[in-house]
This record gives sequence, structure tokens and C-alpha cells, in this order.
Amino acid sequence: MHPELLSPAGTLDKMLTAFAFGADAVYLGVPEFSLRARINEIDLSAIRKARIIASKENKRVYATLNIFAHNRHLVEAEKLVGGLKEIGVDALIVADPGILAIANRVWPEAVIHLSTQANCINYESALFWQDQGVKRVILGREASLDDIRLIKEKVPGLELECFIHGAMCMSYSGRCFLSRYLTGRSANLGDCIQPCRWNYEIGMPVFNESLDISPQGSGGSFELIEEGDTSYILNSKDLCLLEHLDALAQAGISSFKIEGRTKSAFYVAVATGIYRSAIDLIGAVNGADAAKKEKLEFWHKELSEKLYNRGFTEGFLFGNGALEQNIIESHRQSDWQFCGQVVSGQDSIESCAGSQKYSIGFLVHNSIHEGDSIEIITPYYDIIKMKAAGMIDASTGEYVSKAHGGQGKTVIIEMNRPIPKYSVIARRLTRSKTR
Repeated sequence: MHPELLSPAGTLDKMLTAFAFGADAVYLGVPEFSLRARINEIDLSAIRKARIIASKENKRVYATLNIFAHNRHLVEAEKLVGGLKEIGVDALIVADPGILAIANRVWPEAVIHLSTQANCINYESALFWQDQGVKRVILGREASLDDIRLIKEKVPGLELECFIHGAMCMSYSGRCFLSRYLTGRSANLGDCIQPCRWNYEIGMPVFNESLDISPQGSGGSFELIEEGDTSYILNSKDLCLLEHLDALAQAGISSFKIEGRTKSAFYVAVATGIYRSAIDLIGAVNGADAAKKEKLEFWHKELSEKLYNRGFTEGFLFGNGALEQNIIESHRQSDWQFCGQVVSGQDSIESCAGSQKYSIGFLVHNSIHEGDSIEIITPYYDIIKMKAAGMIDASTGEYVSKAHGGQGKTVIIEMNRPIPKYSVIARRLTRSKTR
């Protein structure tokens, strides 16, 4: 059996997108306890709806409670665990031993997953957490392939999960205090302002052996003891393990996790669709190696060009040799822009020529103009290339030559085939770009 594909769900719509594009499970959580205090619309009511939907589709929902709690959080944490027990989520993701103790007391039957925030990267640590009732460990990104193999060998009854795609912290997860120190916003309470992505300027030295640095335009400065010669001095490239899924599965990984609860539905669709397709190829034999390699190269190119990223790295998977930073820019610009998501695509209509047509309605997220080169990406990552033409405003029935995002507008186009709901639409940007 192939490993599970676990996708982020910052909203219910993103969860539905993840399921449509092939996720087996999603992870989500309420802002106060899930390390996503901002850009997070999830509450207990949403989790209840998510669980109902997931159960109908034979999917799973994991709830994150992975902050490092202070005393002031404990009473509410107990109430939250009680609420999640009543809903019946498939697992709780925790990092703090105190939250784990509450979960074991309030909901002894709960399936507990240990968050990557707990930095589990060795088998003795894995054995310890297993003894506390943990059923799955989400390994720290610092674990190498050899580490994973050895942990699975020493603790065979413990499920192992790892991140395969997304942003990487410049520190051990759960051990970074930059945001708290510089701005008062704690990463360990879900409020990281990501100072590792800032563009720093070098100022006049306070002492001969040190430098002052300041975030560009901030008006404040901080002492830097090490001298550097670039601006984005802490900016890690993004993790991408697309080409190593076979090795990870053989090493004992049970679940592949995609980072990105605050990212767009387009990101969820593209990343989930590509990794779903790649997971389905795990173990392919009978002369399929060349075709598989070609597909993986295409999908890697799609991830690089379709999604905003900082360049890709294999992280610590093969030791420290592949570690890389993007010191030139905070992220690379994408060649494509998310312009819409299909909300209805099965309605059959009769064209004036008598041929069968389908009315495709999509919610506009960013500007789209008649004549734009667009791609419709459907589950499980099939691509339809076309020119935007003949758009109809769904609310007025009037023809429009362009539509803009941010207005909740739905427009309709005609196609000669039905398009699945939750398919995403991207337009190619015409601006020039250098890599």
C-alpha cells in the first residue's frame, strides 16, 4: 500500500480542493492552538463540517494542537480536546507534553501524532514518545534518509510521517525565537512574522568586531556578530522531495506531508495533484522507469514554474551537502497567476451549431482578460491549454472581456467537455522574468 498523502487545509474550500486533487487526509486547526494564528478561518464548527465531509469520501481529518502552551492555555486546551473528541477527528497532532497529557486524560482513545515541532530525529526519542501513547511521529526535517531507516528498524510499530514539500524554517522547528525577539510575535504560538525571509541591510558597526543589520525600511537595527556579504542571510530554499518518494516509502514513511495551510487553493491543487500522481507511480516496474523519470521531470518543472517558491532543495535527506539558501531574493516569481477556481462545470448546454457544450462557472481570484493564455488544471493534474474567450458574468448574463478578483465574481465560459469542480485556472504572465 502506498503512503498516505496529507495536504494542508487552511479553509474548508481548500480541504475540498485537496480531496478533489487526491489527498488521503488533511490537517487543520483552530488559530489559538495550531501554529497558524493568522490567515486561519478554522473553528470547531468548521472542523465538524470537515469531519462529516471527509467521512463520506473515506478521507481523514487531523486536528493540530501543536503550540507550546503556557499556563493560560491549559483550560481552553482541555475544552478543545473535549470538542474534538465529540466531533471524532481521526487524530490529534501535538507537540507539548502538557497538551499530550491533557489529550490522554480527556480522550484516552485518541490517536496521537507527534508534531514536527517536537524535533524527533532519533530512535530513542521515538521510543520515548511511543511509550507516552503516540501512534505516529512527524519527523523533524533534519532527519536524513539513513535516520529514517534506523528509526523504523528500531521502532517498527510506530508510524512515521515526513514533510515532502514546502517552506523550511532556518532553525529547528519549535526552537526559533527570532520573531518573538524582534517583534514580540511568537512562532511557537502560531504568530511567526518570518524574519528569516526579510531583506537585511548592513549598517555602520557599533564595535570593530560586529555589524549592525536592519530589516529594509524598518527604522530599527540589531547587532550582528558574524559578517555576511548578502541580503537574504537566513532565507532557506523550499523543500522538494518529489524525486525521492520511492526511497522514503522503502525507508518506512507512512505519510507524506505537504506544508502550506496559509497558501492558496491553487497551491493546494497543484502540489496535491502532482504529488498524488507521483505517489501512484511508486514501485512502478516493467520497463516504466524511463517514462516515470520523464513524468517526474515534468512535474518538478510544474512545481517550479506554477508556484511561488524560493528555489528547491532536498534539505537534510542526504546529510548536509544539499542544504541551500536563496540569498538573492525572498522568493522567485511564478510564470503563472492563479485566476480562478471552477465552482460548476457539469451543466450541458446546446450550442448554436447544435454540438454539445458545457457551461463552466469559475470564481475569479485574480484578473483574467479575453485572449489570455490560460491553463485549466483538473484532478489529478491533467492540463487543458486554451485562450480565454467568451466570458459571461454569471450574475448579469452579460458578456465581459475581463474580470477582476476580490469581488466574489463568478464568470462562465463554454467548453466542449465537462470540467470537474475545484479545478483551478491559471493565466500565463506576459512580463519578462529572470531566474
